[in-house]
Amino acid sequence: MGSYAYRYCMCFTRKFRSPDAHPPPDVRAAHAAAGAAHGDDGLRRFLADVQREDPAEADRVLAALSAGGGAAGGIARFVGRSPAAALPTLDDFFGFLFSPDLNPPISNKVHQDMSAPISHYYVFTGHNSYLTGNQLNSDSSDVPIIAALQNGVRVIELDMWPNSAKNCVDILHGGTLTAPVEIMRCLKSIKEYAFCASTYPLVITLEDHLTADLQAKVAGMITETFGDLLYIPSSDTLNEFPSPEALMRRIIISTKPPQEYREFLKAQGDQKNSGNADKLAEEGNLRRIDSNADDSDGKDEPDDEDDEESEEEDPKFQPDTACEYRKLITIHAGKPKGRMRDALKVDPDKVRRLSLSETQLAKATASHGADIIRFTQRNILRIYPKGTRINSSNYDPMKAWTHGAQMVAFNMQGHDKSLRLMQGFFRANGGCGYVKKPDFLLKTGPNGEVFDPKASLPVKKTLKVKVYMGDGWRMDFSKTHFDAFSPPDFYARVGIAGVRADCVMKKTRTIEDQWVPVWDEEFTFPLTVPELALLRVEVQEYDMSEKHDFGGQTCLPVMELKQGIRAVPLHDRKGNRYKSVRLLMRFELV
Repeated sequence: MGSYAYRYCMCFTRKFRSPDAHPPPDVRAAHAAAGAAHGDDGLRRFLADVQREDPAEADRVLAALSAGGGAAGGIARFVGRSPAAALPTLDDFFGFLFSPDLNPPISNKVHQDMSAPISHYYVFTGHNSYLTGNQLNSDSSDVPIIAALQNGVRVIELDMWPNSAKNCVDILHGGTLTAPVEIMRCLKSIKEYAFCASTYPLVITLEDHLTADLQAKVAGMITETFGDLLYIPSSDTLNEFPSPEALMRRIIISTKPPQEYREFLKAQGDQKNSGNADKLAEEGNLRRIDSNADDSDGKDEPDDEDDEESEEEDPKFQPDTACEYRKLITIHAGKPKGRMRDALKVDPDKVRRLSLSETQLAKATASHGADIIRFTQRNILRIYPKGTRINSSNYDPMKAWTHGAQMVAFNMQGHDKSLRLMQGFFRANGGCGYVKKPDFLLKTGPNGEVFDPKASLPVKKTLKVKVYMGDGWRMDFSKTHFDAFSPPDFYARVGIAGVRADCVMKKTRTIEDQWVPVWDEEFTFPLTVPELALLRVEVQEYDMSEKHDFGGQTCLPVMELKQGIRAVPLHDRKGNRYKSVRLLMRFELV
């Protein structure tokens, strides 16, 4: 039992007792039930009956506990040593349950089938991966690329432009004031960190604004830098994408093939008066903050917000010169082909990637939702932020996910709610950066019918969540971090992010003047599409006169939740896990 002293009204000191974390009634009951058997048998029964662990996972947990050390030290003495192993104390049992390392809320192992084509997976995707800040005048660097790779991102975007001398290549956000970084620096860092967080394939999307001779130079740089890590397809086009399993520890390239890029530029040039082409191109570069010129494919109506850049055809273009560059491309980015319905047509003989802005996606889903889902069953759809997000904010990814879009590109430096959802979504499948799409997005009915995200669906599963208590703030924060005059007044917010029918947020009561809040409250969430649902958890410190203080957050994929009583670690706004802050919660999915 500790105590905290706070100065009050300059002349007085207030003392508050801060009790240690004590086991809630459900933990006491579980401990008592485990006492019906002895030692290993009691804990094994608890893992099977309460935690719903399968025998193999129960064996793994018992082996980890019997090894001792760290949080397992207290409980190790009664696990698996002998048939007469001692019953753990209540404190040891509680310590095990309240340890995120020993009793996590989701698995840290890859467990999904990884042998399907890449188009069957959502892929953790970055947008303008080299930018350190906003989209207008921040620096370009390899540092954010390294950070993204360390956080499990599997798609890195590089925008390639000729340097000032026109003899080499810089990476920068074209048409803005962003400072450049040399391409070789980015490539070397990508090679070093490509598989530090995941062994599954890394995709590099190249936005190409180069002359043919510089394309050939980039091909040489890529080949020399990546060596055997680089996957080179055996044919010019693929009729099916390889699987993540087949491409483990390989780097693959995605961009427009040079010949298609030439035709794209020629088609745009034909729409302009030749005398005004240069002027229009310059104005387009200055007007358009988002530089996805080569990736923004066909649309039904003009969209001023996401207008494409205008560029003249490169007079130096020679097909033979760019041959080495073209053969490196595994995922071909398709060129615009008229109206949206045409752009979404599925070619049975080859697969490709199509890119749309979030604005274009919103328009397309309103009129061509079924076509998008059919397209994404074989092909790859990449969505990127609209050009007006100059502060590197992000958008709601759920519309893209429910329509099967695999590469939902996010600004990883834009630390907002949307990015927290993205980080939570890709905690699934061991955090490898690839998450298998739900079966209902991969199936087509006998008459060509596909999943309809707009349809009213019945409840498929119900998630029951109990929030017992929290601890760790007293270790990770100063005593006056939340309130200068007293211990914090914490409350928790728990809810679902998913399809519109499933979205909801609920909150606990506020526990005043406690570093170790005990809520012991239960919430129920009916889910129509649990496969895409995320459990959102936030802790706030109530402030009567000002904005409530942030106390931690996490997002967890509902279908990945381990059942039973679990220790849930919380993260800061950027997604970095706190050292000690955690909640004790219980999950039941029925």
